[in-house]
Amino acid sequence: MYNRKLFWALALVGLLALSAFAADVSGKWKGESPGRDGQMTTSTMTLKVDGEKLTGSVSGRMGDNPISEGRISGDDISFVVVRNMQGQEMKIQYTGKVAGEEIKMSILFREGAPAREMVYRRVKD
Repeated sequence: MYNRKLFWALALVGLLALSAFAADVSGKWKGESPGRDGQMTTSTMTLKVDGEKLTGSVSGRMGDNPISEGRISGDDISFVVVRNMQGQEMKIQYTGKVAGEEIKMSILFREGAPAREMVYRRVKD
């Protein structure tokens, strides 16, 4: 009986330790989604993970923009990209979930607006 309890306690500790590690999203990711005009929009994320801190940049038709406020916890990621739109600073919120070689992102351009959904796939070097 004691051995069985010890086994389950160790198994639980092992599972909790594994879930504490963040997914490895370091590298280049590419995503496509339909734009307002129906044309496909391509975006590339270059990400680097350091513990729970996420850094990098997002590149697309608006140029290359650094990531700020980046965090990763398990398979959840989030960050902000600040862009200058016609002289006005705009904070764009990215939140996503890592699933293997894909990141399903929800991109919120402004409060109250619908989020754009985009799937990024890892770029193989």
